[in-house]
Amino acid sequence: MKYFKFAQYLIVSILLSMLLFIPNKTIGLTLPSNGGEYLAFAEKMPVPIGGLPAIYKKIKYPDIAVQAGIEGKVYLIAFIDETGTVNDVKVLKGIGGGCDREAMKAIKTTKFIPASNKGKPVKVKFTLAITFKLR
Repeated sequence: MKYFKFAQYLIVSILLSMLLFIPNKTIGLTLPSNGGEYLAFAEKMPVPIGGLPAIYKKIKYPDIAVQAGIEGKVYLIAFIDETGTVNDVKVLKGIGGGCDREAMKAIKTTKFIPASNKGKPVKVKFTLAITFKLR
């Protein structure tokens, strides 16, 4: 039993240390090339104007996904500038059936209240999940 716990601890430690030192390029994310650094977080993170319901109103459930019975969450990362404009959106984990594309389109067309540090607007990377659920 002691050996099992030690081996489990060792494996978890190795995996965590590997994750901490992986550069963005190996994950497959490239930052938009319009200059400046996008922060991972800010004192005040961006908020969609109209809230999440405003994003969901822009989404039309794809016919292919409805026919195939596809449900789930699409995880996205949005690159939001100092004006609250979405410069780029990448899918981190998708579900297919056109849902990924529809979620990206909804985020790209959404205006955000910009993130800020010490009252000054900043560029940030903002991660969110869009849920697709059939009724």
